[in-house]
Amino acid sequence: MKSPRNNTTIIAAVLAVLIALVTFIGLVTIGLGGERGMGMPADGGYFLQDAATPVMEDLTTVHNMVFYWISGITAFVMALMVFIMIRFREKANPVPSKTTHNTAIEVVWTIAPVLILLFIAVPSMQLLYFQDKLPETEMTVKAVGNTWNWSYTYPDLENIDEIISNPLDEIQAKAQGKPFLLGTDAQLVVPVDTNVKVLVTSINNMHSWTVPSFGIKMDAVPGIINETWFRATREGVFYGQCSEICGIKHYYMPIEVNVVSKAEYARWVANDGAFTTSVAQINTDNTLIGSGQTAAQK
Repeated sequence: MKSPRNNTTIIAAVLAVLIALVTFIGLVTIGLGGERGMGMPADGGYFLQDAATPVMEDLTTVHNMVFYWISGITAFVMALMVFIMIRFREKANPVPSKTTHNTAIEVVWTIAPVLILLFIAVPSMQLLYFQDKLPETEMTVKAVGNTWNWSYTYPDLENIDEIISNPLDEIQAKAQGKPFLLGTDAQLVVPVDTNVKVLVTSINNMHSWTVPSFGIKMDAVPGIINETWFRATREGVFYGQCSEICGIKHYYMPIEVNVVSKAEYARWVANDGAFTTSVAQINTDNTLIGSGQTAAQK
């Protein structure tokens, strides 16, 4: 017959292995996260897309922090369950415990969750405030949800016509080297390192303008103009989709944002919303000196 000390050793070993396993899985999930996408989902990915704005950077930080808490709590609860199943099994305890309360334990299991929630709530509220409070913005764009596409206007730029952004079918997307269900025939173009205010609304049913790499998800409601903002810190094309179940073609409302250099954006504006095939000369204050040939794509 094994001594109580041997039983305790076995239990401790099982708990150590269990906690190590859960911790390892958590660290691998945080550290690797599968293949991550820059501006779009990636095959086999199960982590957040790489951040392209300060809001998304903070959102990822809070997510990771909460994940560590979740991993620790999960490991602790699983360890307690294993301990109870082994330590208080019928064979080891033929006479069940009749303990009705334990003041110390009750105090701990009341205070500990409160402290954990506070540790989670404080950075979460800071993030929500950061997301919601618009800083001093340098430009404004308006996104309007339709059935079934998005349209964009630049209220501050009279020479830029409304951009109707339609989804590409599978053949068109393949021909243009764009992802199907994400690529569009017209992009929203914005400059890098610029605070952009986005006005979001709809002309019919509810939609949601969502770009994961920007940390943006804003409802588009008929008759109401919601506003949000972003500051893209890197150039590139970033994709999103409508995130509100809005009807039969909800899946077919992609969003494509092209973040370009400030010089390239100045050329795009000077050419009435068209990119050029040659590099235009730009002053240091981003005013246009000369431009090249106008490209067909806007």
